[in-house]
Amino acid sequence: MAEISSKDMGIRELRQNLSERLGAAVKGEITYVTSHGLRIAAIVPVADGEAIEASKKGTPAQESAAADS
Repeated sequence: MAEISSKDMGIRELRQNLSERLGAAVKGEITYVTSHGLRIAAIVPVADGEAIEASKKGTPAQESAAADS
């Protein structure tokens, strides 16, 4: 099982490193965006985001992506 890598990053730091964090998401890393020390959002790999969306709709991610095409 692959280890999931993640990093917490404040909004100001994220603005300065957005390209780097998007590249990290492509490689499977999650970036949690923080404000005043609290996690408020996440930058996740597309497959993870699609899986979350599909689970909320009650359909497998691949079927959901195909239906959106």
